[in-house]
This record gives sequence, C-alpha cells and structure tokens, in this order.
Amino acid sequence: MDAVNDAANHTAESVPGPPSTGSAPTEREPRNSTGSRLYPRVTSFRSRRGALTATQQQSWARMWPVIGRDVADEPLDAAAWFGREAPLVVEIGCGTGTATAAMAQAEPHLNLIGIEVYRPGLAQLVQRVEREKIDNIRLLRGDAVDVLENMIAAESLTGVRVFFPDPWPKARHHKRRLLQPATFALIANRLKPGGVLHVATDHADYAEHIAAVGAEEPLLKGLNEAAGGVSAEHRDSAPIGFERPVTKFEGKAHRAGSAITELIWGKIEL
Repeated sequence: MDAVNDAANHTAESVPGPPSTGSAPTEREPRNSTGSRLYPRVTSFRSRRGALTATQQQSWARMWPVIGRDVADEPLDAAAWFGREAPLVVEIGCGTGTATAAMAQAEPHLNLIGIEVYRPGLAQLVQRVEREKIDNIRLLRGDAVDVLENMIAAESLTGVRVFFPDPWPKARHHKRRLLQPATFALIANRLKPGGVLHVATDHADYAEHIAAVGAEEPLLKGLNEAAGGVSAEHRDSAPIGFERPVTKFEGKAHRAGSAITELIWGKIEL
C-alpha cells in the first residue's frame, strides 16, 4: 500500500492531556471526577488536547451519531451497527485514521472498528469517512481494554490490529505497556479460531517483549517469522491481509534507522 499519514498512536514521550486508547488490564478503577470512563487508568500515552475546527465540528455532528460511540457496558451488536453480517476487525489506537481508512477501502468485505481516545484525531477520520463515503468503518472512543472487556463478545473477532503502540521505553514504565500477558489473553479470547492478531512496532526492545509475551499465550501460534512462524504458509489463507499502509511516521522511523517489526499470530483451531 502507498504511504499515508501517521496513525498518531505512537509517541516516545508522554505529553499532557487525557490518556490514549489502550493499557494493560488492571483492576477496574473508579470513574474520574467528571464521571467519564474515557480515561479510566494510566494508558499507553497521554494524548494531546486540541479543539476541533468548525468543519470538523460540523462533520462530527452529522456523522458521529451514525458511525461513532463512546465506550459503554452494553455488548456491541456489530451486525446491527454496520447493517450487515461481515468479519469484524478491531484496530486499537487508530489515531487520525489515515491507515484505517486505507485498509477499509482495500478490504470492503470486512467490518472495521477503530478504537481511539484522541477526539481531534477521530474527527479527521470522521471527515474522511464522510468525504470518501467509506461505509465499513465504525469508531469507539475510549480505553481499548475497557472495550474488549465489556463490549466485545468472546470469539467474535476475525482480527485485531495494534500498530505502533507507545513503547514506554523507560524500564520503570514498562508496566504501562499495552501488550502484556493479560492483554494477549484477552485478545486471544475475543478472536475467533483462526482469527489474526497483527502488531507492528519500531521499538526494538518492545518488539522483543511483545514476541516473548505472545509466544507464551497458549491460544496463539506464530504466523510470520518474527512471531515464530512462516508467513508464506499463512499469508494466502489468513482471513485478513498481512499488508498494511506505510505511514509517514513509519517513513521517518526508517530514515532514522529504526527497523519495523511485524508480529502476526493466529488463534489456534481446536
């Protein structure tokens, strides 16, 4: 796929503002003082604050009631929301959504749900969905673990994508990383047999951590070399594509000499 704008899910440093979309599962914490559950815990990074432009506000008002929802306790009826039965794929941390939109257009047979907290980023994707009439994208605003725990049924997902989650590079912050054993177990539970988990990172230490944790999850098997498998044996038969758009962020990582690691697992079929 051609280069697209950043997914805006990755940053090497925390910045002020509300947290992003995913963190390792923890015990449920109380809602904050406003009663919101958008930011229930310390998550992968604290996203930037930002106001929507007037055109973004207008597009949001028209489209969000149709394609967007906030995290809630109600189980998700994806077929009713999309108006069709189709394989369901979740992208954790869709950011500004340029990669999300490109994948949706390349895979019209899939229903795609992007999960993100950063509202200005979501607003950019909402605008693109409206402008380009992309009908197989829906959006959930909130913590990804909350969504998986409370809205997604067991064995209901054909795919889960996690592209460039924040690596939390300092050792004392490693517990904040999204991809911990409990998260792998949760994702594996939500995947259908044969479903695919696709992770990409440009951080070498985090790649090693993800590979090691994924190898310990008994419900998953590696489908590509970085995950302990052989991609040529699975690429054509997997229910979702192994290809993804190359973002501008990724281009910057390449120019800086950072290698991109792709890790792909499939849920074992018992």
